[in-house]
Amino acid sequence: MTMTVDRTAPRDLATEVPARLSLTPKTTLAGQLDGAWWPQSRDLTAELPPLAAALAEPWGRITRVTVNPTHWPVVPRMVPVDGRTLHVGWFTEQDPDKLILLSYTVGRWDLLVIPPETAPAAASRLMTAAAIPGSVLTAGVLMANEAAIGRSIRDAARREAAWEGEGGACMSPFGAPMGRSALPLSANGWR
Repeated sequence: MTMTVDRTAPRDLATEVPARLSLTPKTTLAGQLDGAWWPQSRDLTAELPPLAAALAEPWGRITRVTVNPTHWPVVPRMVPVDGRTLHVGWFTEQDPDKLILLSYTVGRWDLLVIPPETAPAAASRLMTAAAIPGSVLTAGVLMANEAAIGRSIRDAARREAAWEGEGGACMSPFGAPMGRSALPLSANGWR
């Protein structure tokens, strides 16, 4: 059986790939962010329709989006979403790790944008941190904190690998591995 796929036909991206979102619960505590968004790619034309569709119920119809062009190779002026147009603007003064969404009827929301290439564990930590009600941490601070956590995890893994590679050898105060013969004898004569 042969199947033909028309790649030029318009696709409903909102139903194909759901948006990966973490939103702050509705509370009276206002914070710096209203949640986090982890797009699949850096293509705003492909990524904004699923985001707008996912936010339609909790936030209403999104009419405008602003980004910093630092992390987006192409920033389209308009993106078609469900038969209407979503206007996209860019500002170099805006935090590069933040997306601002606007609605005529409801207001403004700020989302942390997690880079698409982020590891799932790191993305999970960022999505959780961005959705804490009343948090005073900005998008840039959250990303810097995650970079520090990532370095700490890599350093710990490197130290563990070195420990295992040395056979669990003890280290001298000067950072050099010590052999078993360098260890002092215990009271019973065992090392």
